[in-house]
Amino acid sequence: MKSTAAAKTRLTSLTEDISIIPEDAPYRSRLHYLFAQIEKEFEQLYLENLNLQDKLENATAITKESLTPYDQRSAAGGALVATGSGGASLAATPATPSAPLGDEIGASLLAAASSTHKSLKAKLSSATGGSKVKASNKIKAQTSRIVSSFKAQTVVSSVVREFGGHKDGIWQVAAKVGQPIIGTASADHTACIWGIESGRCLLQYQGHAGSVNSIKFHQCRDLVLTGSGDGTAHIWQAAVNWEVPKKGHSSEEELDDSDGQLEDRERVDSLRTPLCEFTGPGGHLSVVVAADWLSSMDQIITGSWDRTAILWDVETAQPLQPLTGHDHELTHVSAHPTQRLVVTASRDTTFRLWDFRDPIPAVSVFQGHTETVTSSVFARNDKVVSGSDDRTIKVWELRNMRSALATIRTDSSVNRLAVSSGGIIAIPHDNRQIRLFDLNGQRVARLPRTSRQGHRRMVSSVAWSEEPVLNCDLFSCGFDRRVFGWSIVLPKDN
Repeated sequence: MKSTAAAKTRLTSLTEDISIIPEDAPYRSRLHYLFAQIEKEFEQLYLENLNLQDKLENATAITKESLTPYDQRSAAGGALVATGSGGASLAATPATPSAPLGDEIGASLLAAASSTHKSLKAKLSSATGGSKVKASNKIKAQTSRIVSSFKAQTVVSSVVREFGGHKDGIWQVAAKVGQPIIGTASADHTACIWGIESGRCLLQYQGHAGSVNSIKFHQCRDLVLTGSGDGTAHIWQAAVNWEVPKKGHSSEEELDDSDGQLEDRERVDSLRTPLCEFTGPGGHLSVVVAADWLSSMDQIITGSWDRTAILWDVETAQPLQPLTGHDHELTHVSAHPTQRLVVTASRDTTFRLWDFRDPIPAVSVFQGHTETVTSSVFARNDKVVSGSDDRTIKVWELRNMRSALATIRTDSSVNRLAVSSGGIIAIPHDNRQIRLFDLNGQRVARLPRTSRQGHRRMVSSVAWSEEPVLNCDLFSCGFDRRVFGWSIVLPKDN
């Protein structure tokens, strides 16, 4: 089952889509009210879930500490306190360093407990004497194997940049090759261009009437392609003002400036009119979830909840060819960086490869997931990587669609992943984690997430920077309305 955060965001998008359907006002207002109530319930459940997860992590940490050999705790200083089931706390005297943990607790109880606590002492000794020693040895053995397997694969990662200012969750982040900027697409109906060095929002696009679900930069020109819940895709000019304002304001202050107190030179530049709008006859009938440039840059591909993808001509903004065949809504589209190839992912548990290199396009269906395919992207050496709500990531070869070359199994649903030019897969999860694997399915690292570092809600998208600025190798975004720039130092053999 998807997390409550994912369900909440989908409800938000659904209410936006309903808002553009020409229905009677009473029904529309009633639906908005009902969705708002459901969203409120999901938010409460999500907060309770976070609280329980934090308690579980704390309990796990305490358990691991209690299974650590007592000589380590003695070396660190401090007294050991044993608490029985009745709530009584007994101070324990230090045992010899070579004694097992269960014997130490037993000896400590014998030395410190009075005759009135003999029955309690017996129960504690019998309950902890053997089982804790076995558990301790087992955990130490497992930990030793895990640590030894990662000794030669040390990865250093940390957050070095943070961008904030959107008023709702962020669906996608993209990095621009050749310029120190990134782009974000948000459910707040806007897309933003950010300066990596300054951390400021340099330009805010406000031309869409619905959630902005995807964003992609043109390879050579200052153009941006966005897809939206309003059923359209837009191309707009990403000309940014690099001048730093005289008075420092955070990006969040800039975007939240609704009272007009900031001076004109300190406000974020905004843009409302696209250069090109892809809609009308032959266009999509529902939400556009994703859009991408083909390698020639004169055509784009869009995917929609209407179960189709459409190939468009950029110059005329006219549809060239609809791509049909999926049984359910599309979730993602991606184009090959150098060849006329496109992959489309869908809720029907499949993704399809469309080959436009010949006059008559060929299509191949890749089956292997058991739930919604949330993203599929091209990787080096003629490979495709797909992620799914079934908590797996699969690596495929273009010439063999029958079986995956590698399968990566995780503990949470996978969102919009990205593959670096070096073949490292960055995987964003619903459970706020980001993991790194190679194309052979070998784990490389898990990016750190603490109360001070990392996302607090689901991570919806990641993007590699092929030309890192200020050591920002990877960018991630989520429904905590934040974007993080990560510095990642990989082993030399990767």
